Amino acid sequence: MMLRRTWLLRVGGMGLLGSGAVPGRRAQAAEPKFPDVVNVRIRARGADTFDLDVTVSSPYDSAQRYADAFRATSEDGAQVYGVRALLHDHAGEQPFTRDLYGVQVPAGVRRIRVQARDKTHGWGGNTRLVELPGR
Repeated sequence: MMLRRTWLLRVGGMGLLGSGAVPGRRAQAAEPKFPDVVNVRIRARGADTFDLDVTVSSPYDSAQRYADAFRATSEDGAQVYGVRALLHDHAGEQPFTRDLYGVQVPAGVRRIRVQARDKTHGWGGNTRLVELPGR
């Protein structure tokens, strides 16, 4: 597979922009807008109550911009079952894991989606669809 790489050539103080094919090199990805949920551990506390341990990765974490929450929703995101606010950045701890206990999920729901939120851009990024134990 051939991927393209952009290069800049300086000639007499002027920049000339060009591109060339570089075999075996990955294209440089744009900066992510959202944190990613990378893992979810879930335990049943009761018939309709669950405890979650959620691992989030947000490589751009700083006091100005960080993952400031995660939530558990229905598969389509229409119903929110629980939200955990994150009040500060986790720049020195990436990825990081936090809990959300006592999430009430209606009987009959077999899976939930877990998603993180960026302080600047809102909800998005990679989510996890998790099977509820015992259902």
